Amino acid sequence: MAQLRQLRQRIRSVSSTAKITRAQEMIATSRIVKAQQAVAASKPYADQITQALTALVSHHVGIDHPLLNEQPEDKRTAVLIVTSDRGFCGGYNANVIREAESLIKALREQGREPIPYVIGNKGLTWYRFRDREMAESWTGFSDRPTFASAEQIGRRLAADFLKTDAEGGVGEIHVVYTEFISMLSQEVQVRRLMPLEVTEREAEANAAVLPSYDFEPSAEAALDLLLPNYIESRIFHMLLQSAASEHAARRRAMKSATDNANELIGVYTRQMNQVRQAAITQEISEIVGGADALADSGGE
Repeated sequence: MAQLRQLRQRIRSVSSTAKITRAQEMIATSRIVKAQQAVAASKPYADQITQALTALVSHHVGIDHPLLNEQPEDKRTAVLIVTSDRGFCGGYNANVIREAESLIKALREQGREPIPYVIGNKGLTWYRFRDREMAESWTGFSDRPTFASAEQIGRRLAADFLKTDAEGGVGEIHVVYTEFISMLSQEVQVRRLMPLEVTEREAEANAAVLPSYDFEPSAEAALDLLLPNYIESRIFHMLLQSAASEHAARRRAMKSATDNANELIGVYTRQMNQVRQAAITQEISEIVGGADALADSGGE
């Protein structure tokens, strides 16, 4: 009977866990839709500012700006790592951190000094536990990023990029984040954010002609405004992609946990039935044995 009582307690405990994971799965499912809508809503602005920046640089050959210039003398490199604030999302954070560590190792092999900038409590805890140097960290918005958060991050990164190594600045900025591809597929991406890569290529015959803008007071002044906004919009897009990926990873992890809990409940239920059947069989055997003993004693 003690074993039967123990199995019933286990079934109740696992059932409670299954209810929690099922609720987490449903919450993550509802938030994925909102996150996808946020990504779609931000795309037109990102496309337009990219088009304006491309047209400006294309129509003003030789234009110079600090955010466009390579800085080979600056060896410090910023690595912006986008993780989540909460857990229960499977290997989402482990994949991001593993890719970030691979990038940091590659940068060191190139003779550069990587400096992490971390977004999310999980990444912050990972680096603090290992006493790793961090230039800055941000938390509290991984699952619901706002443009204000992206603006804050972008301004800090741009300011550090404009400083020299002696002033605590960086010569490059890379971002490690997770791109949402589908509900079942999310991939960790590594992008160089600054300096911006400006490439020249031959115009295609059927390619759309870039619009020609008139800038007041000058193209350089417009570039001073466009480049920071472009950087902030890129970061915001990456945060939105990471948020959608986080919710998808959490939904998948919670569904797997719920399925495992239900399977474990089935195993415990079968074990409980076997114990009950064994107890009933033993009771019947004892009753039959007692009846036979009484019959034998009466016959004598």
